[in-house]
Amino acid sequence: MSATLEISAERPTARLVPPAVRRQRLRFGWLDVGIFLVLALAAFYVVHRVNRVLVYHWDWSVIPIYLLHRNAAGRLEAGLLLTGLCVTIKVAVWSLLLGIVVGIVAGSMRLAPRPVLRWLARCYVELIRNSPPIVFIFVFYFFLSSQITPLLGIGDAAGHFSGVPRLVVTVLAASPDQLDSFLSGVMCLGLFSGAYITEIMRAGIGSVGVSQIEAARALGLGRWAVFRKVVLPQALQRMLPALGGQFIVSIKDSAFVSLISIPDLTFATSELSDTTHRFFEVWLFAALLYFVVCFSCALAFRRLEHRARERRA
Repeated sequence: MSATLEISAERPTARLVPPAVRRQRLRFGWLDVGIFLVLALAAFYVVHRVNRVLVYHWDWSVIPIYLLHRNAAGRLEAGLLLTGLCVTIKVAVWSLLLGIVVGIVAGSMRLAPRPVLRWLARCYVELIRNSPPIVFIFVFYFFLSSQITPLLGIGDAAGHFSGVPRLVVTVLAASPDQLDSFLSGVMCLGLFSGAYITEIMRAGIGSVGVSQIEAARALGLGRWAVFRKVVLPQALQRMLPALGGQFIVSIKDSAFVSLISIPDLTFATSELSDTTHRFFEVWLFAALLYFVVCFSCALAFRRLEHRARERRA
């Protein structure tokens, strides 16, 4: 019987996996069918109890109205839910990019030869990881919004934009009148996710063999060149699964910015449920939107992981 050669992502050694074993993983047994039936019965029971006990009348017609609607000119516009979803994605993307920058810096500090740098990075990581997200975002947001963002003056500068520059700022971030709050929320989430990315970076950088670093130095490369050309590319390839998971966590953690009045998907859903009193429909549809975005990101990062594995092979 022929065998398929697989290269492990953790070890450079190869292992032989028979095709029959690989195909067997995709088969559904009676236990799987039983689990699906139990879950379906549980969902049916919950819906039945909602209708029976709460006397709740389902009405999904409110969802399309607040997803897409036509303006006075007859053109389609994004509704409250779709606008909130776009804000959620933008907050998650920018906070992850900021978290990656912070993670690279703090992760390098964790591996630095100087004890002061190591302790500063460790204090930052331990402070964030052992603090409740809501408390951190509340405290840091009010500090940033009152002290840091006014000094940057980005919102005031963007307020003078018109035409294409104003449109670009609105599409990539937020409207100029909400830009300061948006930046403060992104900084809070970026610093929060940066603590976890720091540990991911530290593990990824530490996984690069010392022999490769010594070989690069023997070729005459400086410390920064070794880090940029040898260590960081290999570390990023190995950190793709963890970074993908952290990005999905950032999408879900972006719901916290609704507490500081940033109009993301959770904020829009809360307002819509209070206005229409269709609590189950609105929140279930918001959960579906979160699931679609997170699952799509998981598939995308899985594809990137497979490509990186093929390149290493």
